[in-house]
Amino acid sequence: MLHSTNEMLDFSIHATDGVIGQVKDFYFDDATWVIRYFVVDTGGWLQTEKVLISPIALGHPDWKGKALPVSLTREQVKNSPDIDTDQPVSRQHEMRYLEYYGFSYYWGGPGLWGGGPYPSLMMSGNGGLDSTQYVAEPEEEKVYALAEAARHQDDDPNLRSSNAVRNYHILAIDGDIGHLEGLLVDEQAWAIRYLVVDTSNWWLGHKVVIAPQWVENVSWSDAIIYVKLTRQAVKDAPPYDPSNPPD
Repeated sequence: MLHSTNEMLDFSIHATDGVIGQVKDFYFDDATWVIRYFVVDTGGWLQTEKVLISPIALGHPDWKGKALPVSLTREQVKNSPDIDTDQPVSRQHEMRYLEYYGFSYYWGGPGLWGGGPYPSLMMSGNGGLDSTQYVAEPEEEKVYALAEAARHQDDDPNLRSSNAVRNYHILAIDGDIGHLEGLLVDEQAWAIRYLVVDTSNWWLGHKVVIAPQWVENVSWSDAIIYVKLTRQAVKDAPPYDPSNPPD
């Protein structure tokens, strides 16, 4: 099932011993188009106004109750490394964060989440760093993890705010299509499957979806997303109905 990031704003994040806060934004990886973190407003019970929560810790969402349970305690969140959510999140910050919770690195493997397709497989180190089915000895695994950390410590994490990209202009091969209204994500992989585009400034009263695979380039400085489609191809595609999202 696919869900809109707009729909999930203000969802409550529930720790094992109470509420952590409400979702206010999502950070996605612009290389793989996968949600990597929920930006959660703690509502004042923490000195840090906002914290990051990884889908790795997520349990089964309660869509009707608008709640996302996580296998973390409030104390764990309270003592987690500080990350300024108003600034770009560096790879070093991510490494400290993931190591604190005991999660594997999501980068460096062939899957969307390390060596696997789902974030849940990365709990307790499952499916993270090693992309093969070979099970390493603990010491060998530790050496490999340290080597991977050194290799990726200067990487650009390419994390983008879903709030920041809303209203980006969408340009087809032959002209303007409209603007980005939201993102549709897969509730298991937390991958962005479609961009929801409002075409009102070109094709009044319509919304369409465009897969990230059709994105040719993004100009982050100019707030423009270029897609490898013609306007007619977009017009011929099935319209998007928010009350009946694609499954």
